[in-house]
Amino acid sequence: MASGSTPSYSAVLSPTAALSSSSHGLSASISSLSSASSARHSSSSNISRAYRQASTLFLTRRLPEALSTVLPLITPPPSDDPNGGASFEPAPVARASRATRIKVWSLYLTVLNAILELDADEGKEAFGTQEWRALCTKVRDGEVWEEVVHNGYHGVEGDVDADVVINLATLLLAHAKTQILNQKRLENYLAAARTPDLDISDRFSTSGTPRRLRSPAKGAAAGGADTPRDLNARVKILELYTLHVLLRNNEWEYARDFISMSPVLDEERREAFLQALQSLHEEQHEAERHEKEERQRREDALRRDMEEARRLRAENEERERKRLEEERVRREGSEIDYGIERSPSQAGSSSGKGASRRSKSTARPLPATKKVVKAAVAAPLPTPAASLGSRASMALTSVRAVAQRLALSFQANPFAVYRALAFVVGLLLMLSRKGIREKVARVLGTGWGKVRATAGMGVKVSYI
Repeated sequence: MASGSTPSYSAVLSPTAALSSSSHGLSASISSLSSASSARHSSSSNISRAYRQASTLFLTRRLPEALSTVLPLITPPPSDDPNGGASFEPAPVARASRATRIKVWSLYLTVLNAILELDADEGKEAFGTQEWRALCTKVRDGEVWEEVVHNGYHGVEGDVDADVVINLATLLLAHAKTQILNQKRLENYLAAARTPDLDISDRFSTSGTPRRLRSPAKGAAAGGADTPRDLNARVKILELYTLHVLLRNNEWEYARDFISMSPVLDEERREAFLQALQSLHEEQHEAERHEKEERQRREDALRRDMEEARRLRAENEERERKRLEEERVRREGSEIDYGIERSPSQAGSSSGKGASRRSKSTARPLPATKKVVKAAVAAPLPTPAASLGSRASMALTSVRAVAQRLALSFQANPFAVYRALAFVVGLLLMLSRKGIREKVARVLGTGWGKVRATAGMGVKVSYI
């Protein structure tokens, strides 16, 4: 009996033991869930605190501090593996809620945009030359897009939040070297967002393998647009893709076809997009026409300037040639005969007389010519008496030569006439004042008195 009662006793006690064991397991699960929830809440509070601090630093234009504050949120923690293996721990922002994740990534991209808008000297002074160049290269080469996908969304292109995609496309549109990479990334995102995710391997992963966290926006993205917010974000992405990125790559026809076949756009939006595309195309043609006209106008102005320069050079050369010819004619015409300068008419008559004398002398016999030459050498040179008419003609010739020189100098430098006229006008204006005239008269009277006194002393000295 004793042995028979023992099994029945044990059978009666077995439900109690099972209940106690199940309650113990449930309490352990609840405690683990509560600890995970508290850890998640603590991490979210830390991310929010760091985000607020980085936002304040950015608003006060302390860009290096803002970047250093937001970087720990988007960078995976270092690996604890002593063998140096890769870390499977995601970045803190990957475990945050969708709103927090969008805020953090948007702030990071905004800080990068502000950094690239700095001057080169200012950026190098704030971040250092190497870090400044690394940040510029990361944005201009499109590496920042891969950084966002890898650190924030576990390498899944379609999991990226639409608002983050908009900020990424805008950043590359403003600072990338070319828009080819931007177009490729947007096409990959649009293709991945329209494809539903059929990968369920993460649901059966063991506890030892790190489970990939999926983005809450994936369901909405896979379906196209489940909410008005998602629809507006998708329309904004299509606007950036079709009306900005494709046009920068000169893909006008492809942009028109993409807008016409897009399932996201309704008839009203499609018509607005096509009208905007047509307006941008017309503006581009108008800008190209204006640029062509401006280039043609500059070429015409340059050609006119060159022709004017050639014409002026030809005129100057012709003027200089005429001046040299006139000087040569004057030198040939003004010959000196016994120290007296003759006019060109007198030079011609004298040359004619000399020619007649030479012809007569050649007609005579040679001995007579020798006697005449010897007599001319032996006799003293006669000094011809200058008559009043010859002196008047010489004076007129000198005045005419001076006038010609003045005319040539005025033609070569017309501003000399203006300076002479300005001097005469200034002199007349100065002499028009009574005080100045009296002062000039006194100065001239004093000078004339000194000249007369000096001349009188000279006469006295010469008389003595």
